[in-house]
Amino acid sequence: MANPETLNPELYLVKAFTEQPNGGNTAGVVLFADRLSRERRQKIAAMLGLSETAFVSASEVGDVKVEFYTPLKQIPHCGHATVAAFSLLWQKGLLLNGSAVKESIEGPRQISFEEGKVYQAQLPPQYTTMEAAGINPHLIATALGLPEGFVFPTVPLIASTGVPFLLVPVPDERTLHHLQPDQELVRAISDKVGLVGFYAFTTATPAADASARMFAPSYGIPEESATGMAAGPLACYLHDHLQQYKANFLIHQGYLMRHPSPSQIEVVLQLDGEGHIMGLRAGGSGLVIRKMELGDF
Repeated sequence: MANPETLNPELYLVKAFTEQPNGGNTAGVVLFADRLSRERRQKIAAMLGLSETAFVSASEVGDVKVEFYTPLKQIPHCGHATVAAFSLLWQKGLLLNGSAVKESIEGPRQISFEEGKVYQAQLPPQYTTMEAAGINPHLIATALGLPEGFVFPTVPLIASTGVPFLLVPVPDERTLHHLQPDQELVRAISDKVGLVGFYAFTTATPAADASARMFAPSYGIPEESATGMAAGPLACYLHDHLQQYKANFLIHQGYLMRHPSPSQIEVVLQLDGEGHIMGLRAGGSGLVIRKMELGDF
């Protein structure tokens, strides 16, 4: 990137995980954010009101430094805002080759740009059982508005490839669509064990390996239409726990929201000779919607 001391910040709206303007997950992306204070960044994210806003600045350890803010707080990583930020960087010619290193507050992440799509590397999965986390599965069902006596197709599990999500299987798309989460209870459970949020999903969907919904009220996100950092753990769960022994997964999200915003998240697992997951990358398309003026923020 050019010398940040000579450039004014620029704010863009970019949709991730879609090639259509009526789908995907919109992120704010602020380029040349080097001189913006943390307080100003948080104010911009809060006023935009999007689930995440990415702030791109110069890096001494990578190609660019990217920091992410929800309307309430800073977070370490964000899949859809990463796709949005790097799609914008490549489309503006600020990154010219097929790969880059993103500096984040938790270390570097490898980014690749393949056939017009952005992919971010994630870490090998780590799993935590409900028993180990001290969570009663019946409380999870209550938090999602499921009927008394509901039986999960398989036991919910906490999975992380960088940040932790509670993966909650349900039997079909109808059940997924009719979830009515108790946001305060989801928040309380998430805060108790340090989750980003609940990632409810079903594999009984014709067009993808899974269809999902994500609830993260602890971060000011009642529901998000695409979550790359949750789709990665879900693909690992499908491989390791549901015996879907393959490397490429397609996760649909946003289709079953009250106001649908269809998103397609692609996950590629890196497997060793024995089929163990050594790493993965998750990503998809990015679509620049418009540039905004920062003066009102």
